[in-house]
Amino acid sequence: MNARPGQRLQSVQSPHILSSLVLAICLAATAVLWLGARADAERDARSEFEMQVRVLHNNLDQRMRIYAQVLYGVQGLFTSSERVSRDEFHTYLAGQHLQQHFPGIQGIGYMALLAPQQLDAHTEQVRRSGVAGYRVHPAGLRDWYAAITYLEPATVANARAIGFDSASEPLRRAALEQARDSGLPALTARIRLVQELEQEAPVQAGFLMVLPLYRHGAPVATVEQRRAALTGWVYAPFRMDDLMAGLGGPRASGFDVEIYDGSSLSSANLMYDSQPDDLQRSRVSQQQFPVAGRSWTLQISAAGSNASGERKATLLGLAGMLFSALLAGLTFQLAHSRVRARAAQSYAEMLAGDLREREQALLALASEEQRSQATIRSILDATMDGILVEDPQGEVLNVNRRLREMWHLPEHLDWLTDGAALRVHMAQQLRPPVQAPLLVPSPDYRAGWPAEGELSVLHLRDGRVIEQHTRQLQLGSMAARLHSFHDITERTRAMQREQTRRQVLELLATGAPLQTILEGVVRGVEAGNEDMLCSVLLREGDSDHLLVGAAPSLPVFFNAAVHGQALSDMPGPCSQAVQQRRRIIVADIANTPELGDYRVQAMQAGLGSCWADPIFGASGNVLGAFAIYHRSPRLPGMAHITLIEQAAQLAGIAIEQARAAQALRAGEARFRSLYDHAPVALWEQDWSGVRQALNELELTGIDDLAGYLQAHPAQLDYLAAQVRIVDVNAAGLAQVGARADRQDLAQLTLEQNFDAAARPNFALALAALVKGQHIFSCEGSFRRLDGVARRNELTLLVMPGHGHSLDFLIVSTLDTTERRRMHDELHLLATTDALTGLPNRREFMRRLEEEHSRLQRAPEPPASVLLLDVDHFKRINDEYGHPAGDRVLQQLAERMNAGRRKIDMLGRIGGEEFAMLLPATALPAAELMAERLRARVADTPMQLADGVEITVTVSIGLARLAAAEAQGAQALSRADQALYAAKRAGRNRVLLAQDEGRLA
Repeated sequence: MNARPGQRLQSVQSPHILSSLVLAICLAATAVLWLGARADAERDARSEFEMQVRVLHNNLDQRMRIYAQVLYGVQGLFTSSERVSRDEFHTYLAGQHLQQHFPGIQGIGYMALLAPQQLDAHTEQVRRSGVAGYRVHPAGLRDWYAAITYLEPATVANARAIGFDSASEPLRRAALEQARDSGLPALTARIRLVQELEQEAPVQAGFLMVLPLYRHGAPVATVEQRRAALTGWVYAPFRMDDLMAGLGGPRASGFDVEIYDGSSLSSANLMYDSQPDDLQRSRVSQQQFPVAGRSWTLQISAAGSNASGERKATLLGLAGMLFSALLAGLTFQLAHSRVRARAAQSYAEMLAGDLREREQALLALASEEQRSQATIRSILDATMDGILVEDPQGEVLNVNRRLREMWHLPEHLDWLTDGAALRVHMAQQLRPPVQAPLLVPSPDYRAGWPAEGELSVLHLRDGRVIEQHTRQLQLGSMAARLHSFHDITERTRAMQREQTRRQVLELLATGAPLQTILEGVVRGVEAGNEDMLCSVLLREGDSDHLLVGAAPSLPVFFNAAVHGQALSDMPGPCSQAVQQRRRIIVADIANTPELGDYRVQAMQAGLGSCWADPIFGASGNVLGAFAIYHRSPRLPGMAHITLIEQAAQLAGIAIEQARAAQALRAGEARFRSLYDHAPVALWEQDWSGVRQALNELELTGIDDLAGYLQAHPAQLDYLAAQVRIVDVNAAGLAQVGARADRQDLAQLTLEQNFDAAARPNFALALAALVKGQHIFSCEGSFRRLDGVARRNELTLLVMPGHGHSLDFLIVSTLDTTERRRMHDELHLLATTDALTGLPNRREFMRRLEEEHSRLQRAPEPPASVLLLDVDHFKRINDEYGHPAGDRVLQQLAERMNAGRRKIDMLGRIGGEEFAMLLPATALPAAELMAERLRARVADTPMQLADGVEITVTVSIGLARLAAAEAQGAQALSRADQALYAAKRAGRNRVLLAQDEGRLA
């Protein structure tokens, strides 16, 4: 029972049945795909047809809209002018190039609306315009006429239409009335154009598009208004075949396009047929096409079938049948091969069972051996040293995990069967020249070997240092040799670092040059790594250039090429390390073309690799780069990375220490040079004696030291005598008149800084410095050695660390005698009127604002402002000359100055105007003073230079200086108004300003 389903499955999987089943399925799938391909081809053809129909419909609609716009343009021509002449009409349309841009249109014309009584006048007018033999036809009496008056272009065919009455024909008349009543473009039904002749073949169907014209300014809102305002029409005649020419493009050549007037598809309404012959139509589309108030019917047909799509479907069916046959044949071959493989599998299973039995026996024997080997392996792998055991013939018996890690043995290296390959791999990692033997086999290695073994030190290319210990070993009855390897890199590096560090510190302590110190760092690294060539490049401050600090082992021409190069011009590892602030490794210089010229120079110097590390200062700034070169391409190991980091750190410390010492020495030299050559007088003084004397005074309990010293001049003179002049620069000697060779230095005392008149400032300086101030500035006077007294400015600076003892002060002095004299003269010139000697306007306004500020703080006592102007001063200048006018102003200033109080302020405001500020003076008293001044001027004639006397009068305006006002200038403005009021009142009088009561 259970075997039957398996048997049925095997019968189905027989080669013949299975291949037949695959063939049937593939043929069925091919049929489905073939039917789908035909349906897709038909759908694509239908979509293409519908798209072309839409394109044709849109093109025709766009063309008719354009023609309507052309008529609107002509309508605009008539609307913009009272009358359009034939020449103007021709000129306008000639620029449109109708036949070139608008296919199908026969021309653009103008129809004049005429009543029967207007025919004769109209005919005569047209003939006078140049149309000989013009007449309106056909003849006959009608209610109104629509005579074609203008028609462009002026062809022979269009000439036949001139004078034709379009209202005489019902179809044309209907379109004219429609356009007249609607005010929009209108189309006629199918007509035969007047331009067509009977003998001309073929005769095309035609139509007119008309647009009404109305009188200027006439209302056209209703039908009645439009009929009353109508003056004519502009129109365009069309031939259908010409209109449709090229409309659908090349892809529409396979379509039959038919256009009918209206909705009836009768031959009487047929206006256009692109293919008059009957065709087999596979697809037809009918659409209503509204145009200018009329409806056309478009019928578009596509002839033939989709041959391309059917060919694709046929090819798909043939390809499917061929593929079905091939797949059925392949299935037959696979099924037949499977039957044969099943028989082979049964035989293999029998053999596998026999092998499994034998394998179990072998595994039982090897299990015990594996346990013992695992124990030995665990012990070896747990050691910290690398272990290698070999037999007398040099065959490797065992290595532990630490040795594989230490010597970087690759996984693919078969060290058990190929001991020579292991030796080669280990020897390649040694740094030449090799100083100690490594795993050298010997046929009689027992002879000459010490019992304790042999000890040697190995230097690897990656910078590590390994100690090798080789000794004899007896493994059962077989002699062997055991090599143990211990990594002593850190111990060796520590010794080298300590030695280099001591050497650098000794150089720093002795003040050796920076280059010598850096060479010590470089040689210390090279001493422990003979295949390395090291260099130190320095970056000067924040500059973009690198200088060779030390590179004793590199060629001279290479150092010269690198020295002073800009970072941007030197694409080498050192410049990159400085710019990018990180380590740069170039393992193979020759195969790194992006290094540019640096690569060429390095290859000429015989350099194969370069490792560069930036040298950082304590503040994180980049001081330069430390570089390690090799003659051959080389990648750094971890020991090398540690070495270059430590070397860069040591170089950074050395650079900063050396530069600090150099900067200190340079600073001292610069200070000495600055001190000696400074243009300012500098005095080095010792006030320690003053400090001791002040300590004794403080014991007496003095609180106000400056006040005490100024009250006791003798004590102040005693303290001044305790100041010791230590040194003076050249500017100081010249300032006090001492000899430049310092022969007069012993004669210099504090008198040359603070003379007797300036001793109070010396007291203030003492008090400030004793309180802890480190700098004090003041003005004073001094006495030269020749006894001349001069003015000066002093700055006393207590040097850092000497604030308590006051034993080191730098005093700078500046002779300000000439500057103070010039300042006083300039101040006098800036504040005084040159003609009268009185304060000028700026100085008077400053004093006025000061008095106004006082009043705002304390309104009592009050103050007043007086403004005075010379009457008819221009007449004096004109009659006697300007020198006489100047003489009058000078005498007026003298009289005003003679009668003023000490607290009064005079000023010349400008020209012949003078002002007087009267502090502590109320208006009544000020008015009395002004009146006395006016009378004194009027009663005393002015004396001119030639003895002539003239009488001068003045007008005076008076105002109170009010604290309530924002500025004192407002009081002067009010006094000015009162002054001009006095002049208008007849001159030679005093008037008070208005609104004085309001400001009181």
